[in-house]
Amino acid sequence: MEITIKGDKEFNDVPSLKSKALRINLNENIYGTFAEIGAGQETCRHFFRAGGASGTIAKAMSAYDKDFSDAVYGTEDDGRYVTEARLRKMLSHEMDLMETRLTREKHPNKIFFTYANTVATIDFAKQFKGHGWVGIKYQVEATGDYNEIILHLRFKETDARLQQETLGVLGTNLIYGAFYKYNEPKKLLRYLYDHLDKDQLEIDTINFSGPAFQNIDNRLMSLQLVKNNMTDAVVFGPDGTNVLPARVFYKKNILALRGSFRPVTKVNMAMYEKSYEIFIKESKVNPNKTVVVFEITLSNLRAEGEIDEQDFIDRADLLCSLGQSVMISNFQEYFKVVEYFSNYTKARMGLAMGVSNLVDIFDEKYYRHISGGILEAFGKLFFKDLKVYLYPMLDPETGELINSENLKVYPRMKELYKFFKYNGKVIDIEEYDKSIMGIFSREILRMISEGDRGWETMVPEGTADLIKDYRLFGYTRKPLTLSKRK
Repeated sequence: MEITIKGDKEFNDVPSLKSKALRINLNENIYGTFAEIGAGQETCRHFFRAGGASGTIAKAMSAYDKDFSDAVYGTEDDGRYVTEARLRKMLSHEMDLMETRLTREKHPNKIFFTYANTVATIDFAKQFKGHGWVGIKYQVEATGDYNEIILHLRFKETDARLQQETLGVLGTNLIYGAFYKYNEPKKLLRYLYDHLDKDQLEIDTINFSGPAFQNIDNRLMSLQLVKNNMTDAVVFGPDGTNVLPARVFYKKNILALRGSFRPVTKVNMAMYEKSYEIFIKESKVNPNKTVVVFEITLSNLRAEGEIDEQDFIDRADLLCSLGQSVMISNFQEYFKVVEYFSNYTKARMGLAMGVSNLVDIFDEKYYRHISGGILEAFGKLFFKDLKVYLYPMLDPETGELINSENLKVYPRMKELYKFFKYNGKVIDIEEYDKSIMGIFSREILRMISEGDRGWETMVPEGTADLIKDYRLFGYTRKPLTLSKRK
């Protein structure tokens, strides 16, 4: 019986890496292969060192040479090796070999797995810190279908040896979590950082598939990455699937729209369409190399201090149904959004926003935590030749049209605003529809929650039907009262 002493507190006891590897090694049914490219056999090493690996490791290999790797797994169309497609080929190839070489008649209880990674560690000049794809394909019972967990990581350490060790820890955590935490995928995600620090690596994409994860929405798992500070931002495409940010933004011109989009309105779409028309006419902007992204900050996903995950899915569904890419981020300030995009591209960038958002940007209170204050923030915001495309608004009291010429910023910021305005950093969207300027997301949300009619005309075509069909944003079908029928 375990001894307890008065005053003891319960806590999460994180198993050591040796304990994790040994638990798997001592299971006579778990059996698989390790295929690691680019950073040595760091994950497999933990299982060899733990002992009892002969009953677990069918094969460990590292097709490190490119020609040999091509001979084993085939060539990629783009000639690259550190890609998701490469990882999937490795997983499929190694699993096919397992099933071919081991018959079920002889091994009826074996639970097969294949762990693989393809990684580029930091280069000799230390200019590119490195990244990689890591995954596992496995069963949870001998007669079951295969499940997959595939993730992309970016190294933060600046030493190749440290990156290799970090990869080994992550791989061990992944294999252990896949077998023993698959029923709690949110916890599985957090446990990937056991014995690791957030300063060592970033996980910016993860996807679960297979019967063990049939009820998992990968967009919600992306939200967990941001929520747990495993990454600053995640992206999913118009089809609603998680997308590697680098795949979306690499060397592209980027036009971003930030908002709550709760729900998306006709004003939001008008702002997007008109700003895009201006943006693609800018010099050096090729429409074929331009991406538009709707960005939602994590703070806009909070309700009463907690993240409303269903609300997040509702917004994502609507934006994706309109053919848009969505980014969910931890960024509170606009300049951090621009800094993030700068990691992937040196091409043109634009921000589309309304008047109230631009006024807020010139509020000093948002920059008190920065050593250089608002000047540092603005230096980072506009140094990439960024432009703001401003959608006008009607003054609710006077009915006056407010644009970049007559908006009122905080008195101490007037001269700073004039500097950016007269240097062409703020561009007015001159084509607008006055009839929709009184539309606000919060008003639509109120009307939906109270069962009022008329909000359907305030959202893009088809959006109202989605809200009704899927009961988004708390929509319920309420019979009309007599007064409303009139």
